[in-house]
Amino acid sequence: MRIALITAQCPVAAHAAGGQFDQPATLARALAAHGHRVAVYTRRQGTSHPRSTILGRGVSIEEVAAGPARPLAAEQAARHMPELAGYLADRWRAKPPDVVHAFSWVGGLAALGAVRGSGVPVLQTFESLGFAERPYAANGEVSVARLKMESCIARAVDAVLAHSSDEATDLARLAVPKSAIRVVPCGVDTGLFNPEGSRAARGSRFRLLAVAAGGDPRGLSAVVRALPQLPDTELVIIGGPASRHLPRTGGWRELAQLAGALRVRSRIIFAGEVAQADRPALLRSADLLVSASPVEHTGAAAIQAMACGTPVVVAGVGAHNDAVVDGVTGLLIAPEDPATLAHRVRALLARPVFLEALGVAAADRARSRYCVDRISRETVASYEWCRRGRTATPAAGDADEADYSAAELRGVAAFG
Repeated sequence: MRIALITAQCPVAAHAAGGQFDQPATLARALAAHGHRVAVYTRRQGTSHPRSTILGRGVSIEEVAAGPARPLAAEQAARHMPELAGYLADRWRAKPPDVVHAFSWVGGLAALGAVRGSGVPVLQTFESLGFAERPYAANGEVSVARLKMESCIARAVDAVLAHSSDEATDLARLAVPKSAIRVVPCGVDTGLFNPEGSRAARGSRFRLLAVAAGGDPRGLSAVVRALPQLPDTELVIIGGPASRHLPRTGGWRELAQLAGALRVRSRIIFAGEVAQADRPALLRSADLLVSASPVEHTGAAAIQAMACGTPVVVAGVGAHNDAVVDGVTGLLIAPEDPATLAHRVRALLARPVFLEALGVAAADRARSRYCVDRISRETVASYEWCRRGRTATPAAGDADEADYSAAELRGVAAFG
């Protein structure tokens, strides 16, 4: 099968940096391993690397000139998607791909524009849904334009691949036909993330690890507030700025000031961005991965930790509800609840044998359910389902919604 993946950010950079949403690169390699030919397209964001790159056998990446060659906010990048779509439409005119898979709403704009009138099926994966984020975001952080575009795209594509059952529910609330929603979770490379291998150096303290997805400190204040109740325990934070580069204002500075006020600053390590290749050793060195964030779209950090044999204590929201078997591979708690987090962590650290059993079960679950080989097969099954025209037929009301969305998207060129 000839597969085109469209993503808003360079997948090579995202994968190397260990970002939480490096799914396109990991998936592309797994698809190619099954004999498919995969081409990844993205908007060119810099001039320091080639326009075309071979990611691996059967996988190529092409960075297309569409707007300024620098990173842009999503809303700004969206203005240049008609240009990217036009380039792809011309490129595919003689030999179109069998299927197009878009990542993020910005990628979805380009995908729908590129295949218009060709009959090539389009599948969509959202990095996160603004609809789910908005209740917890600061004013203006989730734009009205993004909310509208996500809704329109989700109803116009042939299928949306949701990361979790919670996301599938959110998509249904956006009037996406249930017949067009398939749950395909985020996969993990178990060849890299596994219990075997080196561990990062650590002292005699217990070690908790937290991940700031996308460099966002949201939810970390609850973890910091739990530390005074966890003596002889250190916290390592992956993502965001390193200790020596904390900004003078904003959420990260406020987090550091909170740690200082609680007298736990000396027990917090701001590790900054950690390369993908270095993450497993750090995850193996931790006793637990913790999260108190009220929003969790992919569950990638928890799944990676579990794959390394590190149990988790995380908020029971979003993808965590699917990934974590409460009391078996870790514990689920209420979001932004430092008292409960501290109580559960303290109880687990006091029971090393039980903690080890959780780690064994966590690794087994990650390997059996979330290994990228299985996820790639489920993704291909979704591709083939779309190519067959989908076995389920939407109700008349669903069809009307899809037509309405497609009509709205015909005006994407005027976005902004």
